Amino acid sequence: MRIGILTREWQPDIYGGAGVHVDFLVPELRNLIEVDVHCFGGPRGDATAHQPAEQLASANMALQTLSVDLSMAGALGGVELVHSHTWYANMGGHLAGLLHDVPHVVTAHSLEPRRPWKAEQLAGGYALSSWAERTAYLGADAVIAVSEGMRTDVMDCYPELDPEKVHVVRNGINTELYQPDPGTDELERLGIDPDRPSVVFVGRITRQKGVPHLLAAAHEIDPSAQLVLCAGAPDTEELERLTREEVDVLSSERDGVFWISEMLPRPSIVQILSRATVFICPSIYEPLGIVNLEAMACGTPVVASAVGGIPEVVDHEETGLLVPYDEFQPKAFERGLAAGVNQLLGDLDRAAEMGRVGRERVVAEFGWDTVAEETVKVYTAALASRQ
Repeated sequence: MRIGILTREWQPDIYGGAGVHVDFLVPELRNLIEVDVHCFGGPRGDATAHQPAEQLASANMALQTLSVDLSMAGALGGVELVHSHTWYANMGGHLAGLLHDVPHVVTAHSLEPRRPWKAEQLAGGYALSSWAERTAYLGADAVIAVSEGMRTDVMDCYPELDPEKVHVVRNGINTELYQPDPGTDELERLGIDPDRPSVVFVGRITRQKGVPHLLAAAHEIDPSAQLVLCAGAPDTEELERLTREEVDVLSSERDGVFWISEMLPRPSIVQILSRATVFICPSIYEPLGIVNLEAMACGTPVVASAVGGIPEVVDHEETGLLVPYDEFQPKAFERGLAAGVNQLLGDLDRAAEMGRVGRERVVAEFGWDTVAEETVKVYTAALASRQ
């Protein structure tokens, strides 16, 4: 079987969960089938890269994206199936399926109807991204949801879909790359005290990731702990400005506040996660949350919002603590986040035990080899449905 994977992100340009998913899935798929990767950006040695049409250089980003999709569709002759990831590549997969008469499989990492704040980022392009996603999903031969919660969201947003076409294949984690690192060199380089408790966040500066809620909650987190925010790639300049202002206020109230906006290499993130006392995930929308798997694989307990697929990863009271989220009661959510973090900061033995159990769970249940095997089963079913 020869397939084409369509993705916006590919090494070395990976910044989000969907990119991480594709980065780890493809090598495992290549142990089973033949895979061609098509991505956005400059030339790559191990993928076919596509760039927006020059004539659209000053156009809305969504139009530029659609021009990349056209380029991808035209380059996919010879594959038996196409598999697209995120709205950026969904239309490329949809058009390739029509053009080459092959099945199109979509993996649902997020859904445009669940992210209305993206209108701030894309302006009128949000209408285009929503149209592209909807068209691709309704035309797909199969949809892969990365959690049961995500499958529910897919069916809620697109009730016209045949439920038999929507499959659940949860995200995975490489527990050899993500494992406890006892080193301290990277922490010392960044000025983080390895002997002092720390609360760590890793993620993009977006409303989806709940960064404003995290910064509000931080005022109530035990001041004896350091706050380490590995947060970059802001959605908008306004959100970056607001984040900077709030971090400055926090820094004036307490010491040990670190905002690391640079994209750190994986070994650095692994060490920061490994030495954290608590990992915090305040997302208001999260199909699964690979970053929670990464923290757990490093032996760190998680305090997270109980949204989307997160409860399928974080076992409340066993591998971390879950905090209910209600968009109409943000202050209660922020107090809950701070209270959960403070519980674990106040009981380091309990926190360490949660971290140990979390590591055991991801090793046992979230291997990428299993994800690849289940994904190939979806491909086989999609091909069979065409016969």
